[in-house]
Amino acid sequence: MNHLALIAKTQSLIAAGDIVGAESALVELADTEGDRALMVVLEQLPAKDVLAVIREYDNSKESVVNLLVSPAQFARAVVIEKQYRDLTRTHLRGMMNAIIFREGADPVEFLTAIGDLEGGSEALADYFSEKWSRIEAFARTGTFDTIEDDGEMLSETALFASAYANPRVEQDEVADQDWMELAWILRYQLPDLFIEMLLVLRAKARAHDLGLGDEEELEDDDGKVETGDTDRGKATPAARESDEESAI
Repeated sequence: MNHLALIAKTQSLIAAGDIVGAESALVELADTEGDRALMVVLEQLPAKDVLAVIREYDNSKESVVNLLVSPAQFARAVVIEKQYRDLTRTHLRGMMNAIIFREGADPVEFLTAIGDLEGGSEALADYFSEKWSRIEAFARTGTFDTIEDDGEMLSETALFASAYANPRVEQDEVADQDWMELAWILRYQLPDLFIEMLLVLRAKARAHDLGLGDEEELEDDDGKVETGDTDRGKATPAARESDEESAI
């Protein structure tokens, strides 16, 4: 099968909600023609289709797609993940951990690619949304212990003033390939992006406190779908677009 035919087949499977079938088609290409051929195809797939495959991560097995997706491709997928209306951010955190911390990867390269895109800091804030108080503690004290923190948030000026402070904990002490290690890398290797992400996270927290959370924002976007459907493989944003076109 030539690459254009495979791309068309993959997109058709994704539009039909058959994510497993789409991934299998891509894996078959890698098996028959090699990793480089798969990388060429991934580069030609729209970000929404790459996202549809990589967000359905499975910790019990390695996905060749997750292993080969480039930082630029991954970043484009991450910034549109909110289209799935996953208010728990479960899939966002799962796919970010699986790919950013994959063997041989440079987390800084992936995070830089995300931060360079419009919406990148918002996606990172979504990733940390359930850990806001501990991220604030980390920004203020250098540890994730909220008991040590007095609860007072650093001003934006103070955040930039302390951006290049020496770590109080070393990376190997928080090397969990999860949110703590990701926060450590951001603060000490990409401090400007860490601060940008934290300011967005604060804004989201304030909006939530005022009852203006993400759900109201999501209702304004007709292209977004309920995560309950996508988690069961029933729909993707691409599938919804196809249905709407058929109805027209």
